[in-house]
Amino acid sequence: MTTLLKNGIVIDYASRLNEKMDVLIKDGKIMKLEKQINESADQVIDCTGLSIMPGMIDMHCHLREPGFEHKETIETGSKSAVKGGFTTICPMPNTKPTPDSTIVLSKIIEEAKRVNLCNVLPFASVTKGEKGEELVDFSELKKAGAIAFSDDGMPVENANMIRKAMIETNKIGSFVSEHCEEKSVSAGAINAGKIAEKLGVEGVLPEAEEIMAARDIVIAETNNLHTHICHISTSTSVNMIRDAKKRGVKVTCETCPHYYSFTVEEVLKSGVNAKMNPPLREKKDQDAIIAGLKDGTIDAIITDHAPHTEEEKAKGLATAPNGIIGFETALAATITNLVDKKHISYIDMVRLMSYNPANLLGLTNKGQIKEGYDADITVFEPDIEYIYEKESIVSKSKNTPFIGKKLKGQVAYTIVGGRIVYER
Repeated sequence: MTTLLKNGIVIDYASRLNEKMDVLIKDGKIMKLEKQINESADQVIDCTGLSIMPGMIDMHCHLREPGFEHKETIETGSKSAVKGGFTTICPMPNTKPTPDSTIVLSKIIEEAKRVNLCNVLPFASVTKGEKGEELVDFSELKKAGAIAFSDDGMPVENANMIRKAMIETNKIGSFVSEHCEEKSVSAGAINAGKIAEKLGVEGVLPEAEEIMAARDIVIAETNNLHTHICHISTSTSVNMIRDAKKRGVKVTCETCPHYYSFTVEEVLKSGVNAKMNPPLREKKDQDAIIAGLKDGTIDAIITDHAPHTEEEKAKGLATAPNGIIGFETALAATITNLVDKKHISYIDMVRLMSYNPANLLGLTNKGQIKEGYDADITVFEPDIEYIYEKESIVSKSKNTPFIGKKLKGQVAYTIVGGRIVYER
């Protein structure tokens, strides 16, 4: 099976390419990348007015299966992901049961293969049942297909245990992706400050994220280990990680589109659909996140796609669960709030959403538009503007503050292993 993409603007970070090129795909691989390819193909797609980038990779999302299929399933989540242009997604392990054994992990992998839409590379947990009491068998789980390890949603509070986990995962060429939340100061619904006071809800202190991030940086530096910090949201976190990187500490990190698209003020408009953990922060934090994306302090953009039903979110700001969906808005939110505002370039966007995630996860044949690489490709229309509507959402859940917002940029085709798995 051959597919020829004609007349599109190819954007690639590794080669710094941003120009009109043709791409020939054969047997799941990129076979040719040239200014003009005149070979015949089984299907030819005219990409005039479209941009072609390496398939987007989401290092951090939630598919809810097993255990919470009323929110999302591997199938519905995969459909949402490919509509958003993601060719590879990495679901977190806060399911029921937790993938702390090869049996549970294998079932997730098998279901993803049955669905067969995008690459689903699951994280296994760091501790059994995410209880923070006993470490999993990292080597066994990695052999069974775990892409990396996290107790996302449940921080590993015991410093000695997370130290051992970092050491053991680094030994096998993997890492811990740490949900940084110091529980003693993390109680609350939204960011601590004037908005929380106005709404009469308890505020989450920014120190909840920062204290735990500092702890993990110290462990990584002292022991020369790699650690990855999840979904950072505060200016202090950005500053600490920037300073640590300058010292040569092996720390990497990620953030989400909602942290550079909104501030805590959005809670006044979207209510529970703007409630997540970590919460939306102040303008100074938003500015720091943008600066961190620009200068390389922040390595990756992830969605933290976190589906919840409308009934669950209707419980009110104080008690509704944290989290918003994100697959279908990540690209547009990045174009609208970063690229279009000249904070970053399209090449930078590819670095943050494709190239760096591939490198962090050790995916040696992904993240680039390059001959011989996997034909995982996102084709998008950069200039189209539209209002994001609830009725358009493919995810099983609809919890997002982007509903009703004007966005720019939309996926036209998602190609995984040479197969068109989504077409607008």
